[in-house]
Amino acid sequence: MHIDWIWGLIGGLLIGTGGAVFLLANGKIMGASGIIGGLVDRSGLDSKWERIVFLTGVALLPALLTPFFGKVDTHITSNFWVLIAAGLLVGVGTRIANGCTSGHGVCGMSRLSIRGFVATCCYIAAGGLGVVIFRHILGVI
Repeated sequence: MHIDWIWGLIGGLLIGTGGAVFLLANGKIMGASGIIGGLVDRSGLDSKWERIVFLTGVALLPALLTPFFGKVDTHITSNFWVLIAAGLLVGVGTRIANGCTSGHGVCGMSRLSIRGFVATCCYIAAGGLGVVIFRHILGVI
């Protein structure tokens, strides 16, 4: 039996714990797109160091854990253009939805936010539709 689900469980626990600590520490929702967006559009410059430290941790932690756990196969595509298109679609979608899965799905749903539940349902539906189109119809992933 594959144990990949354990990595998902550990990741989910870490994201949930991070969201709870972030909320308890400063009273703000931990939404990655909002944290990045506040730096990009300069609306979050009052907390720029907090945002930079958070994003640095998100980027560096996998590299720091790799010697202890080894490389985890993510099954990500090697098609550069698919990765660019996926990143752009995720970026546009998070701006339209005013948040990402960590903000709406993890933090919003745990606070019983109707907006979080609706956004998460839309993310899941769009992801399923994306798999049908890009994997089963176009065959690019």
